[in-house]
Amino acid sequence: MTEERTRAMPPSNTNDAGQALWQACIEQLSQDLPAQQFATWIKPLVCQVADDFSRITLFVPNRFTLDWVRAQYVGRIAAVLESLYGQSITLELALAQRPAVARSYTQTSPQTSAPPPEVSATAAPGDDGSRGLLRNRLNPALTFDTLVEGTANRMARAAAMHVASMPGHLYNPLFIYGGVGLGKTHLVHAVGNKLLADQPEAKVLYIHAEQFVSDVVKAYQRKTFDEFKERYHSLDLLLIDDVQFFANKDRTQEEFFNAFEALLAKKSHIVMTSDTYPKGLADIHERLVSRFDSGLTVAIEPPELEMRVAILINKARAESVEMPEEVAFFVAKNVRSNVRELEGALRKILAYSRFNQKEISIQLAREALRDLLSIQNRQISVENIQKTVADYYKIKVADMYSKKRPASIARPRQIAMYLAKELTQKSLPEIGELFGGRDHTTVLHAVRKMAAERQQLTELNQQLHVLEQTLKG
Repeated sequence: MTEERTRAMPPSNTNDAGQALWQACIEQLSQDLPAQQFATWIKPLVCQVADDFSRITLFVPNRFTLDWVRAQYVGRIAAVLESLYGQSITLELALAQRPAVARSYTQTSPQTSAPPPEVSATAAPGDDGSRGLLRNRLNPALTFDTLVEGTANRMARAAAMHVASMPGHLYNPLFIYGGVGLGKTHLVHAVGNKLLADQPEAKVLYIHAEQFVSDVVKAYQRKTFDEFKERYHSLDLLLIDDVQFFANKDRTQEEFFNAFEALLAKKSHIVMTSDTYPKGLADIHERLVSRFDSGLTVAIEPPELEMRVAILINKARAESVEMPEEVAFFVAKNVRSNVRELEGALRKILAYSRFNQKEISIQLAREALRDLLSIQNRQISVENIQKTVADYYKIKVADMYSKKRPASIARPRQIAMYLAKELTQKSLPEIGELFGGRDHTTVLHAVRKMAAERQQLTELNQQLHVLEQTLKG
């Protein structure tokens, strides 16, 4: 339950367990929310937890922030806290004591002709002026050493390491694509950190595509395009996340095209990420798509079982906790989609263990993840997979069980078998039975064939990605 009120008082220190609960909460929110939203509205909050955990107070710096957090985020914060703690918690908002000196910011719009559609008169949250672009914005914790390698990311990791070691040569640009939470951002940060370790004087910048849009907006409003171009065109390495956000933003695409050409001309390197391969991008100019596709395009896939187990054990050790291997396998078998969800599951298990003072076991993991397991079991079944795949490829559901063997039916059937193995807990014989009483070796052949072709065929990989996202809701 949540409660919001205001009172001007400075936050006081809280107990260690309360701090641990809040830390686990903001770590979860940092994964769930876009980076700018988290940095602007969640990170500045100061938490005070009652000794008996009956009430949690979040202190905010001003009335505007209080109203915005109350309207947009308080429900989500309360839900995460209650999920971690396992019981209902009263959550309130309060104004922190004002500092003696406060700075005010004003923004005036220049008297110009109507701006392009992506330009608005409001600066992006967290804007710290042009000086912010002088920082590389790299997270020093995201390195090649801290990235767990597996079949799912091996090619992308090898290409990224080559770029970091020999920037400006092969694989320029490097375009990395894949679903949410698979490690694309970790990989691009690793490239920047490796290059700076080898060449400390190099000009490196990591930036999200939304921030590039915001910088174009400010340059347009302030008529400072010369400074904008000087900053971006002088880089040795540009790392840019989620270029799909350039869709329908003509002026932004024009400026990125100019920066792209300038950097390649001076043999600087560009590494980009996206949720789809270049030709799958919608509402991006063709000449920009052709540039994206002119270097090396590599995919990051959902991690396989062994990789998921390794990720869980390594991340638990980073928290000074030894996770039993059987627990890691249990979690890995139930959380399949991406690394971010694995990390979220691990945080819930560690928090549940600490707050309930219980050893980590399969039973504890089952209790900590009961909501996730309930949703998963309710939403994904072999029958649901069969119907979804049949609808996607425009065949009858009955064809999934039939003995028909034309390619137009056999291939979707194999895809459905592959997804059934990946997304459910069914054994190969059980899956075979649900596909018209087929032998388990038939299912195994389909699973291996689709897994191998997914690595080689971009179109098939994209189709499987769409189906997986549809099935996971």
